Amino acid sequence: MRKLAEGEIISLTGLLKFESDGLAISRAMEALITDDELKKQAESGILAAEGRIKGLQQFINENGVTRV
Repeated sequence: MRKLAEGEIISLTGLLKFESDGLAISRAMEALITDDELKKQAESGILAAEGRIKGLQQFINENGVTRV
C-alpha cells in the first residue's frame, strides 16, 4: 500500500477519535434507556460502532500507518 499523506493520517485519526467518543456517549446513554425496543436499537448501534472502530484499528495496524 502507498504511504498515506499527512492529511489522510489526520483524517483517519479524527475519524477514530469521533467514533470512540460516540461510542462512549452511546454506552452512557444506553444505561438511561428504559424502553425495550429503543434499548435494542442502542445496543445494535453500540455493536456497529465497535465494529467500525475495530475495522479502523485493523486498517491502521495492517498498513503500518503509525510507523515512521
